[in-house]
Amino acid sequence: MTIIAIVLGIAGLGVGFAIGWIFRQRLGRDKIARADEHVRQIVTEAKQEAESLKQSRQLEIREELFQKRQELEQEANQRFQQVQKQESQLANREMNLDRKVDLLNKKKQELSQLEESLRVRDKTLQLQQQEVEKALREQNARLEQISGLTPEEARRLQLNNVFEQAKHEAAQTVKEIKDRARMEANREAKEIIVQAIQRTAISHVVESTVSIVRLPNDDMKGRIIGREGRNIRSFEGTTGIEVLIDDTPEMVMLSGFDPIRREVAKLALEKLITDGRIHPGRIEEVIEKTREEVEELMREAGEQAMLEVGVHGFHSELIRHLGRLKYHTRMGQNLLQHSIETAILAGIISAELGVETHWIKRAALLHEIGNAVEKESESSTSELGAELARRYGENEVVENAILFANNLQREGQILTAATVIVGVANEISISRPGAQKEMLANYFQRMSQLESIANSFPGVINTYALQAGREIRVAVEHTKVDDARAEQMAVDIARKIQDSMHYPGQIRVSIVRQYRAVDYAK
Repeated sequence: MTIIAIVLGIAGLGVGFAIGWIFRQRLGRDKIARADEHVRQIVTEAKQEAESLKQSRQLEIREELFQKRQELEQEANQRFQQVQKQESQLANREMNLDRKVDLLNKKKQELSQLEESLRVRDKTLQLQQQEVEKALREQNARLEQISGLTPEEARRLQLNNVFEQAKHEAAQTVKEIKDRARMEANREAKEIIVQAIQRTAISHVVESTVSIVRLPNDDMKGRIIGREGRNIRSFEGTTGIEVLIDDTPEMVMLSGFDPIRREVAKLALEKLITDGRIHPGRIEEVIEKTREEVEELMREAGEQAMLEVGVHGFHSELIRHLGRLKYHTRMGQNLLQHSIETAILAGIISAELGVETHWIKRAALLHEIGNAVEKESESSTSELGAELARRYGENEVVENAILFANNLQREGQILTAATVIVGVANEISISRPGAQKEMLANYFQRMSQLESIANSFPGVINTYALQAGREIRVAVEHTKVDDARAEQMAVDIARKIQDSMHYPGQIRVSIVRQYRAVDYAK
């Protein structure tokens, strides 16, 4: 049994080996067949891809060749056009040259004809000149016989006549030149002065001899008077200012001719009212401290004036006296403001004339300083100011301007250019509208008349006279006055002002028309 099983097992192994070998052979043939098929497919795809690449490359090459051919053709066309253009230009130049050659030939012919005619004329003129000389010799001989003068005497007489005529003509020419120069000088001077006025905008302060002090209540009047009037007597005796107390509610007035004393009294009284302690000892203490404060204020005002004008280097006493002008007036015009304005005007005028401005502005700022000096002699304020300037190291230009700027017409004086410029600037500052008190009423009347004329037109809302009456600004209602009507209104207002008023210079009329939309966020 065992042998049979072994035999059967060996036989089964052989059969299985045979079957496996046969199956492997079949699998190998299938793989080879598939591999061959895959290889054939790859070769086919490679051929197709190569063919497509070949075709695409051929197309690219053809396209490049086509583009290059077009570029070459375009370049050839451009060159051809340029050549044609150049040929045309050459042809035109050739034609122009031909024309010029023809013109030159004609001109040569004309020149030859002119030369021939000139030769003929020259011969004719020579003959005529000979005849004229012969006639002159004959005429001179006759004149010598008639007049009995030698040729030298006749020549001298003729020269004298010519000389007199030339002198007369020269005198007329000189007169015309002087008249023209005078007219030009007047015109330029007016332009310089107008420009200086327009470029200066300093407000004028009109002062009086009375200062007002506001009170917190009427009970304060009794405290100022004091028991049996001892407080008010002490105050008036220390300050030199009269205290006016009447029925006017919550107000007292301080009256005095000295503006510095009046300023000290005003500031001291305001301090006493604020402090509440009013008695003779306290009054004297407060007034003394206030004097020191006013002195410091005057010094600061002098330094500020120097800064505004742009000058420096004054002696400390000159600065103090300059600051004192803050509390001095002449005909209602504040002298410190007047001095600053005069210095600015003088600087502008001198700059326009091409003159050194430093000393002129310095002299103009100090030209009223004599008004700040307490008079101890019969000398005028100009003489006191000049003496003060000389004492504190100012030069002769400044001294001369201070001495004569307020009176350029004084006889026997020697005026420098600086003095004349300062004097002119001083007159401009004095005569400006609104500068002095005597002109104030006319000034206000002119401003009111300007505004009344503008307000008489329909559609006007508000009217403002500005720049001392040199400009009037009119605000109109936009629903009643359109742009075209606004332009016509400006012309009408200007014409009515011309017909109704007399004024220096010109007045600018500005119409202001605007629309405003207003809403509120809630």
